[in-house]
Amino acid sequence: MIQFILVQNRQGITRLSKYYRQYSDDERVKIEDEIHRLETGRDVKFTNFVEFKQFKLVYRRYAGLYFTLCVEQADNELAMFESIHLLVEVLDQFFGNVCELDLVYNFYKVYMILDELFLAGEVQETSKRVILERVRKLDMLE
Repeated sequence: MIQFILVQNRQGITRLSKYYRQYSDDERVKIEDEIHRLETGRDVKFTNFVEFKQFKLVYRRYAGLYFTLCVEQADNELAMFESIHLLVEVLDQFFGNVCELDLVYNFYKVYMILDELFLAGEVQETSKRVILERVRKLDMLE
């Protein structure tokens, strides 16, 4: 099960976060700072899987953004790694070459995409076509 999803830039500013587990605001700030230090301090030749407390972090860097999933120890890292890539591909197709500003100014659309992809910390849909169709229909309702 996914505990939370983070998207941070290189400076450590959180651009998107979705928590599927209860944390206080202070805990969230500490966790996000710790994750940023952990990911940016790692050598690029190391794997993108890191043990973090009783969980695992699976992260991927695209341009200046770090996409991170915190998952349970028993979860499949490669499946989560591919889920990050699917999320980025969907964002890229929906926004047309997505950038950090798209995440900031259209955060409600990004959360809509996240909700189509993940439900209650589990991967709900893996078809890029289906996700994009649903999101475009929802976007037309606005």
